Amino acid sequence: MEQKQVFLTEYDHDRLLELIESAKEYYARDQDYLEQLEEDLSRCRLVDSRSIPADVVTMNSRVRIRDLDTDKEMEVTLVFPQKANLEAGRLSILSPIGAAILGGVQGQVVQRKVRSGIKQIRIEAILYQPEAAGNFDL
Repeated sequence: MEQKQVFLTEYDHDRLLELIESAKEYYARDQDYLEQLEEDLSRCRLVDSRSIPADVVTMNSRVRIRDLDTDKEMEVTLVFPQKANLEAGRLSILSPIGAAILGGVQGQVVQRKVRSGIKQIRIEAILYQPEAAGNFDL
């Protein structure tokens, strides 16, 4: 599977590492996804919240994504698990697709192994990025 360069704010990086450590105890069936997210974080390029480019998906970003297998498009906000609700458009960072889009850039195709196989997702547009809007602590 293609590895992507992950751009991540230092703030998000620290919070995600804490989340992964605590999630390992409670999300036994998702260990593979947690390990993949942890691997992504180990390769990430840390950027100050005030310096991250506006076309990078960060936590709490609202993005339009397209499933390239089904051509289905949806708008989602990338959130921490406690705020996740896919029906409301809030996608957990601990989901395979959530982890795959984190740090991606507008126009990029990302892929991730899911239970049904390999999913390819294109990040069509970043509709809202907290850092670009001046919100550095969401």
